[in-house]
Amino acid sequence: MKKSIEKKINPEDNENSSSLLRVILRGAGQVMFQNNAWTGLLFIVGIFWGACHAGTYAVGWGALLGLVVSTLTGYILGFPARDGEQGLWGFNGILVGCAFPTFVGNTTWMWVALILFSMMSTFVRAGFNNIMAKWKVNSFTFPFVFSTWIFLAAARAMHALPPDYMSHPSLPADFASGLSLHFTDLILYWLRGIAQVFLIDSWITGIIFLLALLVSSRWAALWAAIGSAFALLISILLGTSGHDVSQGLYSYSAVLTAIALATVFYKPGFLSALWALFGIAMTVFIQAAMNIFLEPYGMAALTGPFCVTTWLFLLPLVKIDNNEHPDHSNWYVENKRHLSRRKS
Repeated sequence: MKKSIEKKINPEDNENSSSLLRVILRGAGQVMFQNNAWTGLLFIVGIFWGACHAGTYAVGWGALLGLVVSTLTGYILGFPARDGEQGLWGFNGILVGCAFPTFVGNTTWMWVALILFSMMSTFVRAGFNNIMAKWKVNSFTFPFVFSTWIFLAAARAMHALPPDYMSHPSLPADFASGLSLHFTDLILYWLRGIAQVFLIDSWITGIIFLLALLVSSRWAALWAAIGSAFALLISILLGTSGHDVSQGLYSYSAVLTAIALATVFYKPGFLSALWALFGIAMTVFIQAAMNIFLEPYGMAALTGPFCVTTWLFLLPLVKIDNNEHPDHSNWYVENKRHLSRRKS
């Protein structure tokens, strides 16, 4: 391993301390594969806007706390500097921070658990990546999904962690698929699908997130928009739950799948666009399947459908870019020529 990779970031060093904020903000940006601090900052602004508008201030503060704690954990454990510089320690932690106050009551022990699981998401990511390296894929946001599933399941047995906002465990049943198809309502559903990547139910946050992506990559912004719109169309045509569609819950994983397949792991082009559209469609099916599978446990699918779909589309190592040996284990190193060159 090269010495440049082995070098550790010391937060007490003056030069590196000046970049600590940039590292933290990039962690927010990496939720949607963007190695850009300005994008991360706008994501945080969008999260706080949505949280404050909904009166769930704890979600905003939880996101910030999870982001900082997971990033500092990478420093403490001495993980490779390259990952830290790219914000790869923090993106699972910020999602943990969004999820815990979203599903569980605002208690002292919820915050303690948020800190512990944000820390865990950093080294769980390293562990999953070590296991998956032989398959030439990355763990993506699955450390967040795995950690949050453990927490939500445990909360059912812990009275100090009241599952106030979790759905009640139930067997799958019929549901009403009707929803408004007015153009203005469809626009709101589309924007909510983008905002729900961070578990935020706000169309204004969706706009902020699109602007944040545009700061880093016009391709990422375009495919986030396409991913949400195409998933919305498919979910409506297939008659999925009208409530879930209107809240953007069939689109958020598709947004991540679209960005991943069309702009990150393959160069934007005609073939990668077709591959991404195929992936978006399958994300909707996998989302529905995971919803039904988890409903008896009162659990949310989170970004699990994105992870599963993207793994399925990357594991075959299809040579869309005519690469002799495709390797999708590290999205930045493998695809840095495709990412925006506008670094903050």
